[in-house]
Amino acid sequence: MWQNLRPLFPYMRRYRRGFIAGGFFAICSNAIWVLFPQVIRRAIDDMTRHLSYRGILFYAGLLVAVALSKGIFLFLTRWVLIGISRDIEYDIRNDLFRTLERQSPSYFQEHRTGDIMARATNDLNAVRMLLGPAIMYSANTLLFTIGALFFMLRISPWLTLLAFVPLPAASILVQYFGRKIHDRFERIQAMYSDISAQVQENVSGARLVRAFAQEEAEVRAFERANMEYIRRALRLVRLMGMLWPTLEFLLGLSLVVVLLVGGHEVVRHRISVGAFVAFTTYMTMLTWPVIALGWVVNLVQRGTASVRRIHEILIAEPSISDATLPTKQPAATEIRGEIEFRNLTFAYDNSTTPVLRNINLRIPEGSSVAIVGPTGSGKTTLVSLIPRLLEADRGMLCMDGRSVMDFPLATLRQSVGFVPQETFLFSETIRENVGFGAPDATEEAILEATRAAHIRDEILGFPKGFDTLVGERGITLSGGQKQRTAIARALVRDPRILILDDALSSVDTYTEERILHELAEVMRGRTTIFISHRVSTVRHADQIAVLVNGSIVELGTHDELVARNGYYTQLHEKQMLEEELAVVG
Repeated sequence: MWQNLRPLFPYMRRYRRGFIAGGFFAICSNAIWVLFPQVIRRAIDDMTRHLSYRGILFYAGLLVAVALSKGIFLFLTRWVLIGISRDIEYDIRNDLFRTLERQSPSYFQEHRTGDIMARATNDLNAVRMLLGPAIMYSANTLLFTIGALFFMLRISPWLTLLAFVPLPAASILVQYFGRKIHDRFERIQAMYSDISAQVQENVSGARLVRAFAQEEAEVRAFERANMEYIRRALRLVRLMGMLWPTLEFLLGLSLVVVLLVGGHEVVRHRISVGAFVAFTTYMTMLTWPVIALGWVVNLVQRGTASVRRIHEILIAEPSISDATLPTKQPAATEIRGEIEFRNLTFAYDNSTTPVLRNINLRIPEGSSVAIVGPTGSGKTTLVSLIPRLLEADRGMLCMDGRSVMDFPLATLRQSVGFVPQETFLFSETIRENVGFGAPDATEEAILEATRAAHIRDEILGFPKGFDTLVGERGITLSGGQKQRTAIARALVRDPRILILDDALSSVDTYTEERILHELAEVMRGRTTIFISHRVSTVRHADQIAVLVNGSIVELGTHDELVARNGYYTQLHEKQMLEEELAVVG
C-alpha cells in the first residue's frame, strides 16, 4: 500500500509541520478521553464507600471538564488535519491542470475528456478523503486503542485477553474486504469516467443530437451506462454493508464475554464494581474505533485506487516540449517570419503511412502563400507543424534559417496567429474571446481587430455588445460569426505569422471579399498562410501550393497555375462555372 501512496509523499512533506501539530492535538484528545472511564471508576468505587453530595458534584464537574477538553483538542485535530487535506487537494488540482495545459493535442485524442474530468473531480475527492478523514480516524483509533488497552490490562489482563480474542478474525476480515473494495472501486471509477465522457459529448454535441433526432436513443444509452454504474456501486455497498455489521458482531461477542467473565469476577470480589464499569465503558468506547476501522479501510482502498489514476496524468510528459532546445548555443528568442520546409515527411504516431511526403517549400518573410488541394491531402497537418502542434523531425522545418525546435514554444506560439479549421470559442464574453491570446490588448486594438475581421458592426448590434456571452463553444453565434471572431482573436495578437486554416468557409463570397480587402492591409509586412477550397480566397497570394496526397504537385502564382492545365486549373474552371450558373439562376 505504501508503494501506491508514494506519489503523495512530496505533497505531504510540504505540510509536515501541520501533520506534527495535528498529531499532537490527536494525542492530547485521546489522552484526555481515555481518562473518562477512570473518572467513572473512581466515582462508582467512592459511592460504594458513602460518597458525599459534594464528591458527586466534583466527579460530575470532572467528567464535564474531560469531555470539554477532549472536544477542544478534537476540534483542533479536525481543523488542522482536514484543513491540510484541503490544501493538498488544492495543490494536486493545480498540478493536474498545469500538466493538462502542457500536453500536446495528441494526448487529448488518446484520452477522453470525460475520463480526465472524472479523475480531476471524483478521484481527487477520494484522495482528499484518504489524506484527511482516513489519517485522522486512523490516528484516533490507534491512540485510543493503545490508551484503552493500557488501562484494561491494569484492571484485568485475563479479561482483556478474552475481550481481544475476536480481533485477529477482525483483522483477517478487514484485509479480505479491503482487497475486494479496492477492486470494485476501480471498476466503479472506470464506469464513472464512461458516464462523464458520455455526458460531456452529448452536451458539446447538443445541436447534432437534436438535428438527427437522437435524443431518446442517447437517453436510453445513458440509462444503460447509468444502470451499470449503479449495479457496480450497489455491489460495493453490499460489500461494505457486510463489513461493518460483521465488525459490530465481533465486538458484540467481546462484550458478551466481558459481561459473563467480568460479572463472575465482580461476584468473586476479584475486581471492583467501578473497575468493571470502567472496563465495559472502554469496550463500548472502542465500538466506534472498530467500526471506523472498516470505514477507514474503505477510504484507503478508494484513495489508493484514485492515487494511481491521478498519478497517470501527473507523470504524463508532453510529446512536444522545450526539451529539444539546443544546449551548446543560445535558443532563438525572436522570429522574423521566414518559413522553409526541407524534404519534410510526416506520419502520425499510430500510423506507418506518411501524411506528408517530401515537402519542399520556402515562404519568404512578409509574403503570403495559399495552400489548396482536395480533402484529406494534408493541408491542416502541414500548417499545424509550424506552431509545433504536431512535431516534425529536426531539420525538416526551419524558421528564419534555424530549426523550429530551436525556438522556445512560448516564443514560437506567441509569434503565430492561428485560426484553426474547427473554430472553438470559450463560454465567455465576446471581448474575452477576442482578447484571449492578448490579455493586455486595449479596447482600440480589439475594435480594430474585429473591424478587420468584418464582425465589429454585428457585435455592436447585440444588446450587450462586446459583453455578450457566446455560450458553450460559441453556440449562440452562427458559423460565420464564430469564424470571424476567431480571425479577430488571431489578429489582435499582432503576430509575425498568420495562419488561416479554411477560416472563411462559413461566410458568403461577398463577406469573404470584404474580409480579404480588410486583411490585405493587415497582412502587409507579416507572413501569411491561407488554406482554402475557394479560388477567390487564394488568387491574390504571392504563391499558391497545390497539395495532393501529401505532396506538392503544383507551385506558382494564380495566373501561372491557371495556365498549366492541372488540378488548380480544373478547380478554377469548376468554380467559375458555378458562379455563372448562380448568376443565371
